Amino acid sequence: MLHSPHPAWVVSCDVMRGYDAVDRSLLTALTADPRATVVALADRLNLSRNTVQARMSRLEASGAFLSFERSIDPVPLGFPLEAFISVHVQQKRLAEVVDEIAGIPEVIQAHGLSGSVDLLVRVVCRDAHDLFRIDRDILAIDGVERTETSLAMGELIPFRLRPLLDRRK
Repeated sequence: MLHSPHPAWVVSCDVMRGYDAVDRSLLTALTADPRATVVALADRLNLSRNTVQARMSRLEASGAFLSFERSIDPVPLGFPLEAFISVHVQQKRLAEVVDEIAGIPEVIQAHGLSGSVDLLVRVVCRDAHDLFRIDRDILAIDGVERTETSLAMGELIPFRLRPLLDRRK
């Protein structure tokens, strides 16, 4: 089974057109304060609590919100290093390879790509030896032809959506 945060593997680029000004205001407010309560959002946006609650429920059902796991820092958990592993796969085995990679606990994200690389896998690890083991585990999966590993030196632009929301105003 292929893993995706959205119900359909292919997501329409027109999804944001379904969000009106109130939805976009809620999303913008949440980028400023992701832990804001419904009451705080209602006060900030001058909306009723019921309106905010209904809109939040609809946004959640539409897939607007990503996993809350994203905001947990792996460093205090003992995983100070992050790397990206480019994986070249036999195309007919892609789904099986993705399922196997998903079973590796240190894999925190993976994307299917176009071009010469099939998968870009983001991993966390304790040290270089741990990274070597993770890479070896991926290489041992039937259908994986080869990997290329790059150690992340630092996050220069953190995950963000605020500029996109501001652009739509």
